[in-house]
Parts: sequence; C-alpha cells; structure tokens
Amino acid sequence: MGSALAGANPTVMAHLPGGFAVIGDVQFLPGYCVLLTDRPGTRRLSDLPRSERVRFLDSMSVLGEAVETVCADHDPGFRRVNLEILGNTDDFLHAHVWPRFDWEPPDVVTRPVWLHDRRNWSDPATALGPQHAQLRAALTSTITALAAGT
Repeated sequence: MGSALAGANPTVMAHLPGGFAVIGDVQFLPGYCVLLTDRPGTRRLSDLPRSERVRFLDSMSVLGEAVETVCADHDPGFRRVNLEILGNTDDFLHAHVWPRFDWEPPDVVTRPVWLHDRRNWSDPATALGPQHAQLRAALTSTITALAAGT
C-alpha cells in the first residue's frame, strides 16, 4: 500500500474511489487482482466509516466486473469470479478478485482457490511478467471504463 500511495507500485492499474486496483503478483489463474485500501492503518473493513466501506465495496465490485469481463473475453473456460476479504496473512484491508476457470483441477474447481497447490504462489512460471502485458492492458482499460460509468 505504501508504494501505491507513493506512486511507485508497478502493479497498480487504477486508483478507484475505494482503493488501488492492482494485478496480482501470481497469475496461475490469469486475471487475478487485488484491491488495496488507500487508507493507511486500516486493518479491516469495519475500521472504515460506513461511507468509506461503501466506496471500498463498490470499488471491489468494479474490479470484479472488470476481471469477469476481460477473462470471459479472453478464455472460453472462464466460469466466474470469486471476491474475498480475508486478512489472515496481511494485516491491512484488501480484497482478492480471483477468476475461476473450467480447466482448473477437478478437485479444486468448485472449492476455495486457497486449496490449489501451494507451489502456485511461488512458481516463476506463473509469476506476473511481461507475458501478462496484454491481459493487464485489457484489465486497466476495462476498469477505467467501468469506473467512469461507460
């Protein structure tokens, strides 16, 4: 969050009213994104005043719709988007936006993404990189259009 506030986080795609839309560091499910709060010291949704909670949740929905739109356009195996606010590891408010696909392993395709093989989170083959530039550009333009109400 600090690097996003400083304008130095290379994964930031857009600054929405409720936080920063960033593309995930891992892309084993292509299109994975995170909404980071832009309010330092905010650990959980309930730390925000109600009006700011609404902005965060609305921004999460915009990011989710963008991921859904882009992933459905780019992969015929797209199923749906999972939206999660967990906070079990990182102690700041953030929301995960996970695209889900028919081609995922059968034992996890209908279950929480966290049941995927743990190696997916550290595999260099699925780390965010230049090969995701087109996906990132599509996400960024879709987020911008949705946030503008177009």
